[in-house]
Amino acid sequence: MHKGIRNSIADVPGVTVGHVTLDEKINEEESVCTGVTAILPHAGNWFEHKVPAASFVLNGFGKTAGLVQVDELGVLESPIMLTNTFSVAAVLQGTMDYMLAGNPAIGDSTSSLNLVVGECNDSYLNSMRRMAVEPTHAAEAIRTASADFAQGAVGAGKGMICYGVKGGIGSSSRIAGDGAEQFTAGALALTNFGRKEEIAIADWLPENAPEKRPDGSVIIVIATDAPLDSRQLKRLAKRAAIGLGRTGTHVYNGSGDIIIAFSTAYTIPHRQHSPFTDLQLLRDDHEVMAALFQGVIESTEEAVYQSLFHAETTFGRMGRVVEKGLFE
Repeated sequence: MHKGIRNSIADVPGVTVGHVTLDEKINEEESVCTGVTAILPHAGNWFEHKVPAASFVLNGFGKTAGLVQVDELGVLESPIMLTNTFSVAAVLQGTMDYMLAGNPAIGDSTSSLNLVVGECNDSYLNSMRRMAVEPTHAAEAIRTASADFAQGAVGAGKGMICYGVKGGIGSSSRIAGDGAEQFTAGALALTNFGRKEEIAIADWLPENAPEKRPDGSVIIVIATDAPLDSRQLKRLAKRAAIGLGRTGTHVYNGSGDIIIAFSTAYTIPHRQHSPFTDLQLLRDDHEVMAALFQGVIESTEEAVYQSLFHAETTFGRMGRVVEKGLFE
């Protein structure tokens, strides 16, 4: 399939990504090697103009926030935020502060707010117990979001390890269909999983891999401009698991493998006088739906590899070093 112009999730119109990267050696034993990544579904007010969304939990060893309501109501009303396991609370607070500042009605004259935060454990390289991520870092990641964003060991991906080498943030996109029925499917992956012997491109990895570490996790975000509802988006999210599997992972017991999908084709207003919603959705049996499935699978697989291709050898706590793959 054809790739988008940027070959990233930002090929889906309106989607932008922002990072804050924290990299500081504290002393010989401790280092801050972590960050925050924000995925914005559009440039407007996310609470007032929600987007359809769904999630799929392939393996639930994770500490995400907000997915219960996403699946219950089928909408996303905030950016999707990514960080390390012990910084979910700080990122949740910072995102809350940012959104309350722009929406005085939330929690007062209207309903509360559902925020979505995903995480992976970066404690091999990052002194995670220091909880260096602050609420202001979440707001900064949102404010600086752009369609042209960095990949690799940046943002939430700064301290992540994938298949025994440096992982992090990766993204890719595919164009599904043609003519009037042409849509984009994009994936962004936060990769922190797998062992060297599993990966399909093992020959491209260095011989030495980190010592035994937790099973790891991956958060995958899928975006599309195809007009889909929450049920259909969950179907797309499930296909991302196939793309993940193509890279070789066995999905271990201690791995949090979570996929969040949303569409930018239409928004759902927070306030509406009519009791009815009139939407035009893509039929499940249309050939473009099958093409979207393929696009999600391919872009997810490539997003994992892009996280490796863009990453750099990274130094972390206790003198640990995680090398980049041999891709040059």
